[in-house]
Amino acid sequence: MDNLIQIHQTLLEHSRETIARELFHEIDWSQRLICIKGFRGVGKTTFLLDYVKTNYADDKSCLYVNLNNFYFTKRKIYNFADEFYKKGGKVLLLDQIHKYPHWSSELKECYVDFPELKIIFSASPVLRVLEGNDSLKGIVKVYHLEGLSFREYLNFHGKFEFRRYKLTEILENHQQIAREITDQVKPLAYFAEYLQSGFYPYFLNNKPFYNESLLKHINLALEIDVTYLNQIELKYLPKLRKLLQVVNSQVPFTPNVSKISTDVKTSRATVMNYLRYLKNARLINLLFSNGDEDQQKKPDLVYAHNTNILYAIEPDNVNNRNLRSTFFYNQVGYQHQIKSSEIADFKVNEQYHFTVGGKYTEPDNEDTYAAADMIEEGEGNKIPLWLFGFLY
Repeated sequence: MDNLIQIHQTLLEHSRETIARELFHEIDWSQRLICIKGFRGVGKTTFLLDYVKTNYADDKSCLYVNLNNFYFTKRKIYNFADEFYKKGGKVLLLDQIHKYPHWSSELKECYVDFPELKIIFSASPVLRVLEGNDSLKGIVKVYHLEGLSFREYLNFHGKFEFRRYKLTEILENHQQIAREITDQVKPLAYFAEYLQSGFYPYFLNNKPFYNESLLKHINLALEIDVTYLNQIELKYLPKLRKLLQVVNSQVPFTPNVSKISTDVKTSRATVMNYLRYLKNARLINLLFSNGDEDQQKKPDLVYAHNTNILYAIEPDNVNNRNLRSTFFYNQVGYQHQIKSSEIADFKVNEQYHFTVGGKYTEPDNEDTYAAADMIEEGEGNKIPLWLFGFLY
């Protein structure tokens, strides 16, 4: 344990510049069992360490450990937590819980046997934390650490402190909100760069190799998270990679599953399963008309999960229409329900219909909204597209 304590202290002493994340203020930290899920490289480890530095900087009752450490090949989480608890431990942060077998049963044992111990653990977005783990239902709270919102990106680069806005605030008062922001900064001056290389925090350490870093993490997600956690044999990895390339070369599109299955050289059922796996891995988004994401149901449309992935995997498919709709789905869909709409591009929270387009895009009627690119300020039901990046 002493070596792990030393690693904990070293990480805190040599931490790099970080970005303040909105999720930090949304988590109920009083919960005893908290899960932080997120894509590789999105900043889960940094997020956990920031929590420690903010609340337990010199407090030995808090300990961060990475389950990638070979120490946990010979010792159980439960036994480690037991020793830590008996020595006065109160907060235990377990990074990469998906690397450890039997994690769910041991977390439940810790929860029952150590009533004064809080455990915060990170996991791959693919990991089924509650699904199939009935013993954890009702005792673990799951949160998703998404990539940077446009607001978070803008705050970091411009040293601003813009707050987040609720969707209803934007719909009802977007002109004043946009005016208050544009009085301090020209958002469109940052928007194109954000769409290309601002969603993930890779730019903090090695901006010239942003795409290479993203591609590395995409491949690791496919090779380890998607295959291992879904129990897919590695020999099928090339088919997963091919499917992701095919999807990004056509998004946004209505999938012809028969044609895709021919291109990927696999069955229709397998294509449907793979699409679901890629969605769970935060690599693509699937749009349904009724919100029913049954694995046997074909989605109405498929999108890249975010615009950065599109630039990295299939830059030839980058165009304004694609970037705008992908950005809208990504930023709004993080915390709101999105479905396809019969009268516009998207239906949000069962009541708001949005058409996404350029500066000349107008609402189809008085009951719909337009998310228009290349404008600083809107009017009526016409709202600047960039403003939807202030939802988190």
